[in-house]
Parts: sequence; C-alpha cells; structure tokens
Amino acid sequence: MSDNLTLDGRRALVTGATSGIGAAIARNLAAQGAHVVVVGRNAERGTAVVRGITDGGGSAQFAPADVGDPAQISALRKEAGDIDILVNNAGLAIWGPTQTLTVEDLDATYATNVRGPFLLVAAFAPAMLAKKAGAIINIGSLAATIGIAGSSAYGASKAALASLTREWAAEFSGQGIRVNTVAPGPVDTPMGTPDVLDQLAATTAVGRVAQPEEIAELVGFLASDRAAYITGTTIHIDGGRTAI
Repeated sequence: MSDNLTLDGRRALVTGATSGIGAAIARNLAAQGAHVVVVGRNAERGTAVVRGITDGGGSAQFAPADVGDPAQISALRKEAGDIDILVNNAGLAIWGPTQTLTVEDLDATYATNVRGPFLLVAAFAPAMLAKKAGAIINIGSLAATIGIAGSSAYGASKAALASLTREWAAEFSGQGIRVNTVAPGPVDTPMGTPDVLDQLAATTAVGRVAQPEEIAELVGFLASDRAAYITGTTIHIDGGRTAI
C-alpha cells in the first residue's frame, strides 16, 4: 500500500456530477485533495458545484458533456487531459412497464448507462496504463441485482455495467488499475420521487433512504490507496436490502 493515503496530486473525473450522488462524490474527492473534473450537461449547476468546492479550498473545473454522445466524450477527453480516477456516475432511468418503453427509451438508457462508461474507459484508461496506476468506480444500482417492477431497461443496463466491471478488472488489474462497482439502494436525490423512495426505503433492513454523502464516502475510499486490494467487485450500499 502507498504511504500516501490522500488523493493529493491526483486528478479525478466524475460524470453526472452536477447534482445528487455525483456532486457529493466530487466534493468528497476534492476534500481528499484531488483536482476534480465535474462533468454534466447543466452548466449552471456544474459551475455551482465547482464554486462550492473551490470556496472550500478544493480544486475543480466544470466540463460540459453528455456521455450518451460519443463525439462529446472525445471532446471531454481532450479538455480533461489525463486522469487518475474515473467515476462513471451519469445515469438515465426511464421507468415503466416493459411494453410501454419505446426503442428510443431502450437505446437512450443503454447509450448513457453502458456505452458511455465503455467509451470513457476506452478513452481514459490508456494513460492510466502508461502510469500503471488508476481507479475506476462505476455507479451501479440495486436494480441490477433484485427485480423491481418498472425498471427492466434500467436494471438490465446496470447489470451490464456490473459485468463490465468484472471484465475490466480482469483486463486491467494486473497493470495497476482497480475497477469496482458501487451499487446504491434508494438514495435521496432528484432522480427518485418521494413516494417511490418511501416504498423502497420500507424494504431495507435499516428502514430509510441513504443520503448522497453516504454513497460518496464509499466511492472516496475505493478511489484511494486505502482500497488497494479491492478490485473486480460490486459493493452494495443499500441499507441491507440485498441481504433480506
């Protein structure tokens, strides 16, 4: 294990970081000393996240990008430069019965949740490989493990992301890059409506939803050398839901 247990001198890129879990992750990594590239589609919200980090003494920049668009990923690679930590957090959740989802809904879900992370890893991993060091954290979901009515497309896309985590761990871990998935349960973010969150919270062992900062704590740990022996796994942070 490295003697440096902070993220001083490292560069992190977090997608979907303009609100919710992504913003909390960006703040956590910055608090540990990393320079954070805050990626998202909303410049106003992204700038506000960066301002909050820099006002607190951290280092960050905003980079606009829709990870569902391959051309924007190419532009992001040029703007962000080499990074040490990649957090694939951006996600699209379109809920509803399978028969009501359109082909466009399915394609958009997979473009953001599967193709986007795949292309981001393809773009940023080579520089990590050259340094023989790096951490990739994919943000999965409880829906990838248990069946939730109305989440067929979303759950399947997150299951695919968990599979990619294992494939990338096999491909990269011997060359210094660790790859893991963090799979949250219900989290208090704008993505979930209060009634749905309340229903999901009631199914957990602890009986409540998580706060974004709780998810960010785990991501911050996995991004650091404190997690040097953890790779290729999915860590559930779901209030015990997958246990019961």
